[in-house]
Order: sequence, then structure tokens, then C-alpha cells
Amino acid sequence: MYNPKDTYFKKAKKEGFLARSVYKLEEIDKRYRIFKRGQRVLDLGAAPGSWLQYIAKAVGKKGKVLGIDIRPIKWDNHPAFVSFWQRDIWKWDCHEAQKIAPCFDVVVSDMAPSTTGIKDADAFRSFKLAKRALDVALTLLPHGGHFICKLLEGGEMKDFLLECKRGFSFVKVFKPRGSRTESREIFVIALKKK
Repeated sequence: MYNPKDTYFKKAKKEGFLARSVYKLEEIDKRYRIFKRGQRVLDLGAAPGSWLQYIAKAVGKKGKVLGIDIRPIKWDNHPAFVSFWQRDIWKWDCHEAQKIAPCFDVVVSDMAPSTTGIKDADAFRSFKLAKRALDVALTLLPHGGHFICKLLEGGEMKDFLLECKRGFSFVKVFKPRGSRTESREIFVIALKKK
């Protein structure tokens, strides 16, 4: 049964995170060692902001973090090395991000479409967002950079994984424990851009 205020929700509130999704990223990071001090990280679909909070802590004040989302973020007093721009990913020229850093070491995407309840349609819309995130990652990541992306399982997943394999040396599908059991979301871990 769906419980919006589950254990992860309560833990996030207690620890001062803006959303329960932070624990998905934390698990991915612990398993694949994505973030390091001083890195430049781009967070696509950054609202409500818990991934930005986690990334900021992981890269520290010598890092640079940029969050992009169509929705605003309510994170008061964020560190100076964290920026947030409210942008529509479909209209955004990703080269604008170079105002923050000439390139990024890691691009993460937790973007999700507004769901309709029609599984195939929702999966296709998720695929389109993931494809846009991949295009941004391939544009802004240097050789050796990493890409993490949420995707709803569906017919386009195989093609998306093949595209990731063309651009990255290591590609794996991962479902964190923090993902709700009934959710069709998975995360694509694409490491070491070719």
C-alpha cells in the first residue's frame, strides 16, 4: 500500500533533507562512488532540492553545483557554491551552464514527467526526458565523466541503454531500496564517458 509518509520520508524530515529521494542518490553514491571533493556537478530535475543538498555536502565548498528545474526550490541559505536556475529543460541551452563551470564531472537527472496513469505513455515521456538529460551529459561531461539518470521502465529502455553504452565505458541499471516497491523507476548508472 502506498504511504507518502513512509520511513524514508520521516528520516528525511528528521535529518533536514527536502525530500526522501536523497536516500536513492546516497545509495547510488555509496555503491558506485560517484562524488568526490571539489567536483563540478549538474543536477537536472533538481526540485525539491534534496539531491542538491546531498551533492553539496559530498563535493564540499571547493566544488561547484548547479541545479536546473522548471519548478522553484525552497532551500534557504544554501552554500555560495550551489546555484539553482529555474529553466524549462526543453527550451534551455545547456551551454549556459558553462557560466558556472567550463564542464562538469558529473551530471545527474531525477527528472520525471507528470504522470497520466497510462503506463506506456508515462514510460515514453520519461524516456524523452532521460534522452534530453543524456544529450546534456554528452555535451557537458569531459572524458571520464559520470552520468546518473532516472527512467521509468518501458519499451524504450533497451534503446536508451544502448545509447548510453555508446557514450560510456560502464552502464548498469540499478533500483535503490529507497524507490517505492510499486514504482517502475530505475536508475541508469553510466560511468567514464568515452
